Amino acid sequence: METFFNPSSVAIVGATEKPGSLPGIILKNLLDMGFQGKIYPVNPKYKTIFGLRCFPSILDIPNEVALTVIAIPASSVLEVLQQQAQKRIHHAIIISAGFREMGAEGMKMEEEIRQVSIKHDIRILGPNCLGVLDNYTNFTTSFLSWERVSTPKKGSLSILSQSGAFAIALLDLATQEGLGIAKMVNYGNRIDVGESALLPFLRDDVHTKVIAIYMESVDHGRRFIEAAKSCSKEKPIVALKVGKGAAGIAAAKSHTGAIAGNYEIYKAAFLKSGIIEANGLEEFIDGVKVLSMQKPPKGNRMLIVTNGGGFGVIVADYCSENGLDVPPPSRQLKEKLKGEFSSFYVVNNPVDLTGSACDKDYYTALHTCMVESDEYDAAIIIPLMAPQGMTEKVVDFISDTMKRSGKPTIICTVGGAFTMKVKQLFEDREFPVYPSPERSARAMAMLLRRRILQEGAKEVITRSHGVAKNDINKRTSNKE
Repeated sequence: METFFNPSSVAIVGATEKPGSLPGIILKNLLDMGFQGKIYPVNPKYKTIFGLRCFPSILDIPNEVALTVIAIPASSVLEVLQQQAQKRIHHAIIISAGFREMGAEGMKMEEEIRQVSIKHDIRILGPNCLGVLDNYTNFTTSFLSWERVSTPKKGSLSILSQSGAFAIALLDLATQEGLGIAKMVNYGNRIDVGESALLPFLRDDVHTKVIAIYMESVDHGRRFIEAAKSCSKEKPIVALKVGKGAAGIAAAKSHTGAIAGNYEIYKAAFLKSGIIEANGLEEFIDGVKVLSMQKPPKGNRMLIVTNGGGFGVIVADYCSENGLDVPPPSRQLKEKLKGEFSSFYVVNNPVDLTGSACDKDYYTALHTCMVESDEYDAAIIIPLMAPQGMTEKVVDFISDTMKRSGKPTIICTVGGAFTMKVKQLFEDREFPVYPSPERSARAMAMLLRRRILQEGAKEVITRSHGVAKNDINKRTSNKE
């Protein structure tokens, strides 16, 4: 798989300088990103493109070529692949659409391509795809201009997606949420390379820490489960499965020609292979974000600290709904807190610092409960920034104290421009921030689920209920 992400040389078949042309944008994106490998434009209509020598066909390129990127009409792809076989080029990314997703004629062309690839040992990504982005080798085959799509910063999230539009949208959303990207792969119709081949590669990739999968169907059932199981032992995988109902299955078939299959089978496969399934786009993004920024908690005991009592109550409700325990502090811990705070602060769980709170109150509450005490495994902190006592310094107080505790932390804060500035400061320090109590609790539940899948439920949670308890029962039953 390495050649798809870091080729020593690449031929762009169909290259042109024509504005708005897909292969032209691909070539320009490669040049703009500063890709260091050799680039060979291929188009019989040109002598040079963007200052590079252009060749009539790949057979005319005098040097070895590691990878072809094919972006020409579907009817001409087979001929190019036969030339590729003649030149002994063993990797191809077929951007072109117009295959299986178009019906019988497209299926016939796709099968002919498949047979050539099998006969001549050519690995294919696509067709009907964007291909790849590698943020560390500066290689991309995306045909969307960086003027329209946020250029992602380097990071640890890698994306696998059957949908190109979804993959690009996720790049934009990741940028908005402060997440950096390692790799992105969109494989479209998945004639050859799919999840089962890519997951082992990402498992061993030093830059990838979290994997996000948008899935309409799966390539090879048993192979996928084994690959995902091996990968998830090392790195968390979050999946968004679409095509669950009749309408979605039909839409997937017309989109990438995918046979979406029985959703219950996918649920069982995810559980067996250690994949965390997200319910909808929002939960998908939130789960990927928290897993990229925080380590899973060792247990299920949540501390809530806020200067807005109502928000603390809402978070506590959503914690219960998501199987997270919110136990009251012990008598000793309560007495310790009472000795630190004004009498009108509510010393319980949630700890309500009230609208009179100042930045340092958060340090006091968190140092007492999370550093000096071992009664809680993680914290959801809700610093509302409107009161006069709250400043940007609260970010340092919270982040320094929670890093000292070594326990995972989620921030929930709601507000306008000043709050957004504080959000950015938290996320620069790798603390995920969510704009609502329900999203904060769900994200913490996904973080805990990662621990359950990693270590087995009995070692993780001794006091739990709701969703987490159901997970434990299922896993225990499966083991037995």
